[in-house]
Amino acid sequence: MPEPVYPVSIKGVLVRDGRVMLLRNERDEWELPGGRIEPSETPEECVAREIAEETGLRVDVKTILDSWIYYIPIADKNVFIVTYGCTTDSDQAPVLSHEHNRVGEFAEHEVQALTMPEGYRSSIFTWFEHMRSLHAAR
Repeated sequence: MPEPVYPVSIKGVLVRDGRVMLLRNERDEWELPGGRIEPSETPEECVAREIAEETGLRVDVKTILDSWIYYIPIADKNVFIVTYGCTTDSDQAPVLSHEHNRVGEFAEHEVQALTMPEGYRSSIFTWFEHMRSLHAAR
């Protein structure tokens, strides 16, 4: 039996001014910006490129947060997801691309109520906690 092959999607958790940026997809789920990695790029290059394409924002990719297999029932497929914590110096508003139908920025306490894969939620909370510990160490 052949080994399973999964598409790889690299996602970024971008928090600025205490709010995480999320995009709503065609399944009416909130998701992290990001997408498929190209053979010629690193995961960090991929997430920076994808965030720029999907929102117009330039980011600094900081650290890997998590990885997991996500089953998308409506598409009947598994995707290997990797998430990275990201920062930006930009204060410009994100620009919505054709890939999504809405962009939103949410406070940490609002994330629990949003419709999204649990792995994204976990990565968001991990990045908020990491950022808090960095500020506490200063």
